[in-house]
Amino acid sequence: MSDFPRWKYALVAIVLVLGIVYALPNVFLPVPAVQITANRNGTVDQALEQKVTDALKKANVVSTGVELNGDHLLASFANADLQKTAGDAIKASLGDDYTVAFNLKSTVPHWLGAIGAKSMPLGLDLQGGVHFLMEVDQNDVIDKQETRYADDIRSLLREKNIRYESVVRNTQRGQGVSVVLKSAEDRVAAGNAITADYPDLTVTDANATGDRFPLNAVVRPDKARELSLNTIRQNLGTLRNRINALGVSEPIIQQQGDSRIVVELAGVQDTAEAKKLIGAVATLEYRAGYGSPQQAVDAARTGIVPPDARLYKGRDGRPYLLSKNIIVTGDQLVDASSSFDQQTGSAAVSVTLNAAGAKKMLDFTTGNVGKPMGVVYVERVVDTKIVDGKEVRTPKVTEEVINYATINGVFGKNFQTTGLGSQKEASDLALLLKGGSLAAPVDIVEERVIGPSLGQDNIQKGLRAVTLGLALVLLAAALYYKLFGLVADVALFFNLVILIAVMSAVGVTLTMPGIAGIVLTLGMAIDANVLICERIREELRNGSSPHAAIRAGYDKAWATILDANVTHLIAALALTTMGSGPIKGFGVTLLIGILTSMFTSVTVTHAITALIHGHRKLKTLSV
Repeated sequence: MSDFPRWKYALVAIVLVLGIVYALPNVFLPVPAVQITANRNGTVDQALEQKVTDALKKANVVSTGVELNGDHLLASFANADLQKTAGDAIKASLGDDYTVAFNLKSTVPHWLGAIGAKSMPLGLDLQGGVHFLMEVDQNDVIDKQETRYADDIRSLLREKNIRYESVVRNTQRGQGVSVVLKSAEDRVAAGNAITADYPDLTVTDANATGDRFPLNAVVRPDKARELSLNTIRQNLGTLRNRINALGVSEPIIQQQGDSRIVVELAGVQDTAEAKKLIGAVATLEYRAGYGSPQQAVDAARTGIVPPDARLYKGRDGRPYLLSKNIIVTGDQLVDASSSFDQQTGSAAVSVTLNAAGAKKMLDFTTGNVGKPMGVVYVERVVDTKIVDGKEVRTPKVTEEVINYATINGVFGKNFQTTGLGSQKEASDLALLLKGGSLAAPVDIVEERVIGPSLGQDNIQKGLRAVTLGLALVLLAAALYYKLFGLVADVALFFNLVILIAVMSAVGVTLTMPGIAGIVLTLGMAIDANVLICERIREELRNGSSPHAAIRAGYDKAWATILDANVTHLIAALALTTMGSGPIKGFGVTLLIGILTSMFTSVTVTHAITALIHGHRKLKTLSV
């Protein structure tokens, strides 16, 4: 045994120390907290901290700490009851300028966080989490589609040289587009052209009056149904992208009915940021400038706006007139990243458009060099207020011009959007745009913090069963294999430590199926030590010396251990890649556990055995 390599001793020592350090954060349980984040008109500073402290004192709520943490304030409490009372008091005190949300404050020491050590988030079945029920605005889908068809029909008639008086959407939503032609021949030609190019539209003639020959183009019911379903699917994909940007493991995102989406986030550490990114519908609209600055001032003063223009305000309160026709929108973005304006050094978002958007932008800028273009920032959030003790939610849309400048040159696919207030605002906008623009706005109609779905009693029983089972395995190994059994028990303990460390570092969400995977892993790990011990016994019965029996036992058992674990790895890999939800969680835990058990059951036990017996003259072995 004296030939056991020193580098293996060093490897075992390093792995065990790292395992202990990176598993240690799981000992420090998070505490209930209330997080306060500033909206557009709020600021997070010492004055806010004092205001929150005064509100808690007035409500007779004892906090374990109130501290500034970057762009938000975090107040922690001893239990969930105090957390809820404090949240209500802080909301009433701060008003609409701040977002107040329940959260969990990590108690992991700073030195562990500095080296990247973090605790495992717990799943909904163990810890609970945040539940959002979201309503998709189907009316917005119809609005966008009918507006798009109106623009397309207008372009088609110009391309075919068909004379028309007007192409507008009907006043009632869902009634399609009304096209007024100059003559009966033009109406026939227009009807044929629209039917040929847009088979999803049903074209019907309306009653002619004088020299007005109207026809209606309505979206077919099956196409409208398809648009609705596609909107839900696109929103599901977009929400997944946004949640992935948050780093949430094993989220539940699924459709409910024809117009609702359920989102459940387990182990979320920042519910305010989750609500902001999931519930917000932020995008950019690039529109042509309309008229002169004086016309915009006059329109804002008189309230008279040209029929083909819209009146907006900038962040400085200045009015702007922009065309109703949108050049490109956020859903035509391929990529977006925060950057700096090369000329002024201010915050900006670098934008990359898809092929269709790039062509539209190139065509527009080619014919409008020297003319103004405005960039409109559109954000839709749900305003929550307490009225008569009940929570009332009102959708709120904010539209403001963040950039209005003259087009100095032709551009298409790549360009920058400037005019943002700060680098954080640019980063948030880039994240929303990169995560994908929602096909239709969504309103959070229900939001609640949910408790563990298994129930606290069931969880405690499950943990007690795991602890009892593990203790019996350790006791049986120690009694049956004596000293070698104790060595196997030590390796089994370190296997659990390393497994938890790896799962914490990777960011695996621990669920009850994951705990089952841990128990199965520990059971398979002790199987490997059983094989080794039986091989050593067999060698001793065949007359081998103790040292030779130990060496041969490890060498001969390794092939069998490897074969058994390879088949287990294949099964775990299949569960991980093809499963979802609890099945995937079980597979991931099993996959990591098999790899760690192969190391601890063979290498770690071999190292301990070498330390105990390596330089001693042995007559027998306690096995």
